[in-house]
Amino acid sequence: MDTVEKRVHAFVRVKPTADFAQDMIKFGQDNKSIDIYLKKDAKQGVVNNRQTEWCFRLDGVLHNASQDLAYETVAEKLVSEALNGYNGTIMCYGQTGAGKTYTMTGTTADYRHRGIIPRAIQQVLKAAAHCADRFVTVRVSYLEIYNETLCDLLATVASGATGDVPLAVVDCPGGVYVKGLSIHTVNHEEDALNLLFEARRNNLIAEHALNKNSSRSHCIFTIYIECNFRVLSDVKCLNSKINLIDLAGSERLSKTGSEGQVLKEATYINKSLSFLEQIVIALSDPRRDHVPFRQSKLTHVLKDSLGGNCNTVLVANICGEAVHMDETLSSLRFATRMKWITTEPVVNETCDTWWMVKTLEKEISYLKRELAMHDSLVNRSLVTYDPLTEIQIADIKSQVLKYLEGSIDEIDIVNMRQVQEVFRQFKQLVSQQEQEVEARLRSKYALIDKNDFAAIAAAQKAGLVDVDGHVLGDMDGQDLGTGTAHFSSKHGGKKIKPKKTKEQGRKEGIGTSSSGKEMDVLLQSKTQVITSTKDVDVKEGVRSQDAANIDTQPSKLASLRDSQQLSSPPSKPAAFEQFKKECGSEINRIFKENKSILLARRKRSGAVAQRLNLMKQEMEGIKEALGAQRQERWQQGEYVDETGQIIIDEEEFLLIMKLKDLKKEYRSDYAELQDLKAEIQYCQQLVDQCRNKLVSEFEIWYNEAFLIPKDVQDTLKPGGSIRPGMIPINRVLCLEQDVQDGFERMQEAALPACPDSLSFYNAKMRAEQKHTYARAMGSLEQMRRKPGLITATMRGKS
Repeated sequence: MDTVEKRVHAFVRVKPTADFAQDMIKFGQDNKSIDIYLKKDAKQGVVNNRQTEWCFRLDGVLHNASQDLAYETVAEKLVSEALNGYNGTIMCYGQTGAGKTYTMTGTTADYRHRGIIPRAIQQVLKAAAHCADRFVTVRVSYLEIYNETLCDLLATVASGATGDVPLAVVDCPGGVYVKGLSIHTVNHEEDALNLLFEARRNNLIAEHALNKNSSRSHCIFTIYIECNFRVLSDVKCLNSKINLIDLAGSERLSKTGSEGQVLKEATYINKSLSFLEQIVIALSDPRRDHVPFRQSKLTHVLKDSLGGNCNTVLVANICGEAVHMDETLSSLRFATRMKWITTEPVVNETCDTWWMVKTLEKEISYLKRELAMHDSLVNRSLVTYDPLTEIQIADIKSQVLKYLEGSIDEIDIVNMRQVQEVFRQFKQLVSQQEQEVEARLRSKYALIDKNDFAAIAAAQKAGLVDVDGHVLGDMDGQDLGTGTAHFSSKHGGKKIKPKKTKEQGRKEGIGTSSSGKEMDVLLQSKTQVITSTKDVDVKEGVRSQDAANIDTQPSKLASLRDSQQLSSPPSKPAAFEQFKKECGSEINRIFKENKSILLARRKRSGAVAQRLNLMKQEMEGIKEALGAQRQERWQQGEYVDETGQIIIDEEEFLLIMKLKDLKKEYRSDYAELQDLKAEIQYCQQLVDQCRNKLVSEFEIWYNEAFLIPKDVQDTLKPGGSIRPGMIPINRVLCLEQDVQDGFERMQEAALPACPDSLSFYNAKMRAEQKHTYARAMGSLEQMRRKPGLITATMRGKS
């Protein structure tokens, strides 16, 4: 595919401040150039050749620009091209406190001040919802690089995992990706924003002289877009991604006064940004062959975004104060170097599997027609390339049997399917003979595996084999009543059958009947599967009996909640029994009903499967009988009628009709078994959901029933609209303003002017509620450990 060479676009956004140095920073009339003027330092002496004027030409200068204008200028076109299959990257670079995080993420307090990431999410999901000719799947991930360590900010937010899975940057033919990074599918704007807002709380920040909330890590929010076309055409599937990068700010330690952990973080930040600048210099120099992307985790992750198959945009955030002019010049130089980097964006197309299957089916049909034409030209019109029918398979089987008997010298073969069927028939015959030989041996001998030491020990105890494992013959003029032989897994053991007379057999039959337990061990190879099945049945019975005992166990805490609060909460098993009989009785009833339905479906499935196995055995027997009938007819001579059709007797006709009926019944039962399996899977999901719901409701009930102090419990009025778990504990304790009411009032004021802000404020409310609830649980744990102290504090407040 043809590629178009492009250069990286670089924009400058100036932070609006009251101390803006208007005499040192001048903007061009076209808003694409910025001039810097510095006064000569008198301390340097009369002769001072230091440069004092600079002019930087960029793609745009944003000064006093709103968030709407910044997004339209920087990101709107890039996101639109990403929906057409082009990768995109937007990166914010600059010193600490210059407004990078504000540009990229914005603030959650006001919908109008949201940044590039929320706006890109809204644009992508809106376009996906209005696409009529394609099905768009959107996924997101959030990566943090802190002190050269990769962290997944969405690992603990969406999946509840610990987030301790080690991440690694991996190079592959398709590009660079982070192994172990969680990627989450989002269908609505509110879901994506909720992930973003909750993940931002996990981002590491610190306070120093330049910024009160300085980000101490590099953050990369990625939006993955997959477009599948709804109609069959030659257009393939489109895959693209948008990397939205918020770099940590470069800072001079002399200005920030950092020390301790903040100093260590600043060292890592400046080192990674220095490596990034080296990469930019190497990419802008066409004479450089090697680009050291692996110097740091940041540059390795950005390998595709810098100079690769990607539309790249840089936003250089600068400060307007005179005191920060050195850092401003450094950021502008970096932006100028970025403009010299060339990229080769190309549409990322992959073959749609459904479209490929249709194409291959057409090609197969075409090739079959061409083969038929070639066969007709060479007088091979009888050759077919379709799958073999049952009659053809039976004919090949008959030819194979005749070939083995020596009746014919060769088998008629005209295509590859027949060759494969001949080999399959040979394999079946060999397997059938092995089973017959093993069945005859097992009917005459007790087979023991040489590696089964327990069976050998039992045989030695019964006096059937000696210490070396050899079968005992005549001892003191007496023979053993049962023949034994060693048996390996491949039936290669040596088998010995002792001779005996009828009278000896009658005498030894009485003697060997007392050692029946030992002889049962010798047949372990036969009874192993049966024993395992019995063990499973016993375990299932014990488990169901325990569950029944738990359900029917009388409650020991019937009046515990109404009494005075105990010094320590009751055990959860005992409280769980009380909950199932009181508040959770309805959920427990539904759980039991679903479980009984599941057990009934499983029992029915087992019965159908057993019936299928019996029918299969019966069909195999009929097939063998038919084979014997056909062989006998062939030996005695076949009778044909006037039309050349073979005449068969009534017995063979009845066998054929019975086989046909069994096949029909087998297909019907097999379809029923498949339906039962689907029902079992659905019932299992319902049982799991009821179980999880029962446990989660019990946790809420247990916390509010036994862990909250008695005087705080009195504030929860019975019969009200508040259900357990809806009110965070710290709100009850501190009597704070309801967060949800505040959001509702904010929405009433904002929605008439901007209806699209509903998802934004709903996501913010969910993130705030989850954060508040997490803090409440921490306070609740402290209350449980020190109930006296918390009670005294509450009394003081009241």
